[in-house]
Amino acid sequence: MRTRRGTAVRKCGTAGAFGGKRRPGPPVIGPGSFGGTARPDPCVSSGYVKKVLIDCDPGIDDALALALAAGSADSLDLVGVTTVGGNVDLELTTANAVALREFLQMGDVPVTPGSAGALLHRTVRATAVHGDTGLGDVVLPTPEGEASEGHAVDFIIETLKAASGEITLVAVGPLSNIALAVRREPRVVEWARDLVIMGGSYTRGNHNPAAEFNMLADPEAAAIVFEAGWTVTMLGLDVTLKAMVNADVLDRMRPLGRLADLLVPAAQFYGVVTAEGGPAIHDACAVAYVLDPALFTCVPAVVNVETAGQYTRGMTVTDFRVSGREANALVATAVDVPAFWDLVIGAYEKLATRLG
Repeated sequence: MRTRRGTAVRKCGTAGAFGGKRRPGPPVIGPGSFGGTARPDPCVSSGYVKKVLIDCDPGIDDALALALAAGSADSLDLVGVTTVGGNVDLELTTANAVALREFLQMGDVPVTPGSAGALLHRTVRATAVHGDTGLGDVVLPTPEGEASEGHAVDFIIETLKAASGEITLVAVGPLSNIALAVRREPRVVEWARDLVIMGGSYTRGNHNPAAEFNMLADPEAAAIVFEAGWTVTMLGLDVTLKAMVNADVLDRMRPLGRLADLLVPAAQFYGVVTAEGGPAIHDACAVAYVLDPALFTCVPAVVNVETAGQYTRGMTVTDFRVSGREANALVATAVDVPAFWDLVIGAYEKLATRLG
């Protein structure tokens, strides 16, 4: 990997692949960049398999993100799943992850529980959106396997250290586990290939007017993560709310056999599906980005997380280099929606064939 001031030779994987370190002046990438065309990811067509570790809080959209990863086994090597309290309590997010591992036939991928709540403040949950169990009306078969012993923070540190520079960390829940890992072992910033998160927004909130849920659930953790010295790729509400499960998408899910028994009722519980739009499967956007960064337009920015505001706590204050400060993030600003759904449904179809 060679770098020079303001530019870099890009490694296969994701657009932020700089050995975990913050890069100088990251370029705009994605559809609409480079004279109106998307920059191709050399790994999409090369058969390169990307190693990923997913930190999540299942959660309906987490379940659909895990299904996307499971259906992309020819492109992703899922080395582990860690859980955090978020959409529902840790006991439930972990149980859901274990049940999903078996239902989605993810093999012996370890599921390791982590932080039960936020670093400093009271717990925030999203049961009104995800239901009391986290999976809406979906009841998965009781799994034979169990969660791994140990703690997610230790698993993250040890796994990244053992494969330094190879694993992309995908965080789609509150950032409590990631922040604790950074605090305990700052070198995870160097060991991670990339950090891709679903969270934040530069325009609006969803849990309140200013803050997206994952950021509001643990603002102090999010602040630690953004200030840790790596480039965070942020897939926020600005793009995830464009990836709606509309009636056409739901019709593409219905024929998918056993997998449809998860996808369809989960999407319908998550929100009313209409011809114009429906619920957004936020977390799947982060996995889709790892699979094909060219689906998204990403812009370098300085992101600070508000931790003290009476009305803006959890807000991701996004400076698109107005101040001239060095960027600490690549912020997604647009997504090629038809191509996104082609990728997602294609992966679901592969998985459905396997599940029967």
